Amino acid sequence: MTAEPNAGSTVFDATVEERLAEIETALLRAAEADTALVTEAAQHVIAAGGKRFRPLLVVLAASLGPRQDPEAVVRAATVVELTHVASLYHDDVMDEAVLRRGSPSANDRWGNTVAILVGDYLFARASDLVAQLGPDYVRVQAQTFARLVQGQIAETVGPTDGEDPLQHYLDVLAGKTGALIATSALFGAMVADADPDIQQRLARFGEEIGMVFQLSDDIIDITSDDTGKTPGTDLRAGIPTLPTLLLRDHDAPADRALRERLDGDLRDDAVLAEVLAELRRHPVIDEARAQVGKRAEAARALLEPLPPGPARSALTELCDTVVTRTA
Repeated sequence: MTAEPNAGSTVFDATVEERLAEIETALLRAAEADTALVTEAAQHVIAAGGKRFRPLLVVLAASLGPRQDPEAVVRAATVVELTHVASLYHDDVMDEAVLRRGSPSANDRWGNTVAILVGDYLFARASDLVAQLGPDYVRVQAQTFARLVQGQIAETVGPTDGEDPLQHYLDVLAGKTGALIATSALFGAMVADADPDIQQRLARFGEEIGMVFQLSDDIIDITSDDTGKTPGTDLRAGIPTLPTLLLRDHDAPADRALRERLDGDLRDDAVLAEVLAELRRHPVIDEARAQVGKRAEAARALLEPLPPGPARSALTELCDTVVTRTA
């Protein structure tokens, strides 16, 4: 027998969808510029779509406080997503990417210089919007941006001599990914005038769940054939990921040949497929899944003291989704 849907939850879901639609419109509006060229380039990545994970966290967290201010929620969500999108323009230049969300990347279409400047323009638009929220938000945004940049620099230069490569990688992810997702949850709680303890708890949840999603993507890059993304993309590019770093950390003699193949030329599809098959059979995949599950449980534990209701339930479901998508 199928349970009847909860009326309160149904209304909540509809409100979330409505708010996300408003944010989508606000994003395109914020990317408008004085010239058609800049407007087209600035809206390019936004129009290609995306998970909108950061805006969703703003909306959900904003339901956990006494104040309801839809306009401020939309503005805060627009700030974090514009910041994220701006960073993608810069990332694509650094990575020499040719595609972004299934479309030609901005740097491939307009060149590196224009792509960098458009990223700067979107950062500026985010700064203008966050100033309208108040100095506390400006401070958080500035601190977040500093972490994001430091994470990018750390990734670019790599681990220093004697530094643990796995810990270095986790620190990079915390700066590049976790920081802005933490701010997304924090902004939502701030807009709602949530209790300071709830604000900090949600910020910690945001950072943890952000790390979890990125680490689960590392596993999916190796194990999944049906995500719309070519398996082994990171592997072929030589990008460190959780499974490969765990493999190198083991340093078992039996794995020497596989480690050597990881360091070799993976441009040939047949060679890449063989390496993927070996990795899929290797215990490091289960070890990586266990780490993702452990972090997801830590994120879930942070939610337990929050007020019960559809917002907390939706945040808890995010933890379940992460574990399910890597199974």
